[in-house]
Amino acid sequence: MASAVNLQELETFLPKEDKGRIVLAGGCFDILHIGHVRFLSEAKKMGDYLVILLENDEKVKKLKGKNRPIFTQEIRAEMLSALICVDLVVALPMMENDSDYLKLVMKIKPHIIAVTENDPHMEKKKLQAEIVGGEMRAIPFVKTLSSSALAKIVGVD
Repeated sequence: MASAVNLQELETFLPKEDKGRIVLAGGCFDILHIGHVRFLSEAKKMGDYLVILLENDEKVKKLKGKNRPIFTQEIRAEMLSALICVDLVVALPMMENDSDYLKLVMKIKPHIIAVTENDPHMEKKKLQAEIVGGEMRAIPFVKTLSSSALAKIVGVD
């Protein structure tokens, strides 16, 4: 099972530079579904070590609405950590701006930043990857019910 860590513990759990290629991905992962699993599996194939940046509850609420997240960051981290393709989950504090994310990416120094092909922040992530000498790679979007659609079906949103 993968580890779930906070920012203070991060450097202890990152592999040394010569221990393989780091792939970085991030998101809310509120209601884990097949689209998430396929995305993360494809991301892992791009390297040796898959690191997930997991948004905190306040950020999910801001992005998804007052009734979200369905699951706390702690529970979401545990679910992601149980996936065989995930090596490390980083529980993020509230990140206020793009420079906060960039500082974190510079600390992790991923070889690849994995995104879905419809990621609204693709250009920012591509720039982050270039700054650390890596690359951004887009993974095809999996057509399935999103976490938000699933939340509506069960009457949460």
